[in-house]
Amino acid sequence: MESPLTLTYPELLALPQGELTADIHCVTSWSHFGMRLQGVPLAVVLGRVRPRPEARFVRFEAYSSRRHDTSLPLSLALADTWLIHGQGGAPLTLEHGYPLRTVTPSRYFYKSLKWVHRIELLAEDRLGYWERESSYHNNADPWAGDERFVSGSLAPADLRALREADSYVHRRGPRKVVIGADLRGWEPKTRDLGDLYLKNCDLRGALLDGVDLRGANLSLSDLRGASLAGADLRGADLEGANFAGANLTGADLRDTFLSATKFFELESEGGVCGARIEGLRWEGGKELLEAQEAYLRKGEPSL
Repeated sequence: MESPLTLTYPELLALPQGELTADIHCVTSWSHFGMRLQGVPLAVVLGRVRPRPEARFVRFEAYSSRRHDTSLPLSLALADTWLIHGQGGAPLTLEHGYPLRTVTPSRYFYKSLKWVHRIELLAEDRLGYWERESSYHNNADPWAGDERFVSGSLAPADLRALREADSYVHRRGPRKVVIGADLRGWEPKTRDLGDLYLKNCDLRGALLDGVDLRGANLSLSDLRGASLAGADLRGADLEGANFAGANLTGADLRDTFLSATKFFELESEGGVCGARIEGLRWEGGKELLEAQEAYLRKGEPSL
């Protein structure tokens, strides 16, 4: 940029302000429609710094222990990104990005960064935190192809090796994430599956009774009809996972992440496909949708 700029928070609030009404779409399958957000279009701020001709991308960095960051094509950000400090006429809460966050409505919400404190213009793109660590799609368009993950992370031979392995010690942790694997009907040879990252995987009908999945990440995975009786999933990330029709009898889901997790779903004929939940424990489960929580409490959907 020709004229680097440092703004204090009061100086940002002194810029021409506006209100953005936006629909927000999270990668874990929930949406929030018609949000009223207050702030400043990014184009207003970047208009003061005179981007150089070679600048093609913009990168945002957060105040966070993991230095969360993300990037966007500059043309998209100029047209669609806002610097937001308020929601519904009140300041953002710390949980939602106070004092300042970005919002880019046309992209999945992981492209909208909380606690932003630094904005860079780049000639070449850099993958952001979620794109690097979790294989989230760098374009993140919720409509054109539903760009959530970089899919197909295992070659066929590697997928066979995964299904037939005696141990998964070498596959544990976020840097060993498996994306979009077909694990239908999988019956692992070991019960020790702790800290496995199996995102957006097809686990329908998998036989996982009594498995240890503590600390695992099964976000957006399809577990419909799977059997997890007595399974230990404490501390697992189950955001967007679908357990409709699964056997969760005696399973332990305490302290899990349950945003957009499904335990029942409506069938096209008007019936209900629900998980078996006798003896299920889920104390400390976070961000469970109200209808799904009602199902876990009553054993039947609240429609």
